[in-house]
Amino acid sequence: MTPTRLKVLFLCTGNSCRSQMAEAGVDISKQRPKRVDELRGIEFDCVVTVCGHAHEHCPVFPGPARVIHVGFDDPPRLAAEAKTTEQRLAHYRRVRDEIREFVASLPERIAGDTPAK
Repeated sequence: MTPTRLKVLFLCTGNSCRSQMAEAGVDISKQRPKRVDELRGIEFDCVVTVCGHAHEHCPVFPGPARVIHVGFDDPPRLAAEAKTTEQRLAHYRRVRDEIREFVASLPERIAGDTPAK
């Protein structure tokens, strides 16, 4: 039996790459940030807000979309104080790894009522 593919939207209004980082396992090199109005007509199964602003101002999505909030740190803000490239990248890598861990657990969270972090 083929598993059902869920339509999941990762929403970050801070435009700091968290929603694109959440596209774990997908080549995002040709991706770009999208405005919510570009997604009209898509019925999402789940909307994951990955920053506080998106959580507080999440638009209403028609249909059965379940909204889950997981606030990840803002890599550009953290990296702003770093003195070297390696220090800056460490912030991005940490957040990327936290997002990867969350995304790996997402099918179980959607299937059940497991709360986010």
